Amino acid sequence: MEPVWFTFLNGADIARLHLTDAEILDAVEDGLRAQGLGRTVIEPRVHLVPDPAFNGHFNVLRGYVAPLSLAGVKIVGDYVDNYRQGLPSEMALLNLFDPRTGMPVAVVDATALTEMRTGALTALGARHLARQDSKVLGHIGARATSYWNVRLLDRLFDLTEIRVHSRRPESRRAFAERLERDLGKPVTVTDDWRSCVEGADIVVEASRLERPEPLLRTEWISPGALVVPYGTNSAVELDLTDVMDKVVVDDWGQAHAGPFGALRAHVDSGRLNKGNLHGELGEIVAGLKPGRESPGETNLFWHRGLSLSDIALGAAMLRKAEELGLGQKLRFS
Repeated sequence: MEPVWFTFLNGADIARLHLTDAEILDAVEDGLRAQGLGRTVIEPRVHLVPDPAFNGHFNVLRGYVAPLSLAGVKIVGDYVDNYRQGLPSEMALLNLFDPRTGMPVAVVDATALTEMRTGALTALGARHLARQDSKVLGHIGARATSYWNVRLLDRLFDLTEIRVHSRRPESRRAFAERLERDLGKPVTVTDDWRSCVEGADIVVEASRLERPEPLLRTEWISPGALVVPYGTNSAVELDLTDVMDKVVVDDWGQAHAGPFGALRAHVDSGRLNKGNLHGELGEIVAGLKPGRESPGETNLFWHRGLSLSDIALGAAMLRKAEELGLGQKLRFS
């Protein structure tokens, strides 16, 4: 048998790619379109909790994207207390395979990839479900993915007011300073949830709660707003879905499976089900279902995170790395 080689992209390689906002958005949107057209296979994520005392778990995401001729498995650790050790709360590896033979194609440091694709999914959801004249963002959470939420939302909407809040004062201040430096516009740091989200056109809830707690009040959501909750544990009230004209998810298969997710209680109680779900974002991107249809709509987009987005962005990284001569070729067999 001839030697088999695969590509390894480490974190330094990913940084040297200097992916543009447009490249990130386009790659993730291509994955959504393929999903909407039925040209993908996605398995609901599964979880491994090694020991509750470690205050963290692993997510395992699996999928196949036919137009890219790639299958992929991503394993991402989600450890809330990692900041105490100077580590990211989420670190990941993406494994890409040839779906026809099962042979490895690449192993990618997917930590930054996860942050980018999560922000892209938030922004693309807003592109289709928020008012196009949205200018005020209220963002809860300062985790690594939060930066890309705000950056890519600003790319699409040219926001005039950005408010941020998170549990730790030092983290929200550092988050705001980074955003101000990179976006070149002021960012308001708020001391509480209400002043952050009340009256905002787009509300993103990316909190890091250790247990479900209804900190985001439904009464604070303005008519015509878009709400994007994706925290691991629910921070919203049960009646949040009652005020929504459209509820959209990234994938219903994993939205109603597994123990985690911002709307877990809504699914478990039957409040959110296949019958009252408007659809998946991929169906909207593919033109099979409408997105926002009027300025007065109040909408919600809940995403758990798609293996398809990981694979699509990973493929874009591989292509650019090859063009730039980055990465290592490692022998598999």
